[in-house]
Amino acid sequence: MASVADVFKALVDPTRRKILDELTEKDGQTLFEICARLAMKYQLASSRQAISQHLDVLEAAGLVETRREGRYKFHFINTAPLEPIVDRWLRRASKEPE
Repeated sequence: MASVADVFKALVDPTRRKILDELTEKDGQTLFEICARLAMKYQLASSRQAISQHLDVLEAAGLVETRREGRYKFHFINTAPLEPIVDRWLRRASKEPE
């Protein structure tokens, strides 16, 4: 299981945040789809290898899960690693009396 530090490390990069935005909008994309959407929407001209490396970091942090179907690999967002962050700073702060 990834640590909170791994999650923050993954989220610090703007390209990785854009990848997560795209998976939030349309979950279950292939690497080709992600690259195409990033190029069209953000004019991001990163290579497939670079995007693949970003996906590896997101997967190591638990923010992306993959599933293989034949020769295709589909990527899905996983928000569970964000829960400890939300619990630590957002939910606690909303429960404190003013």
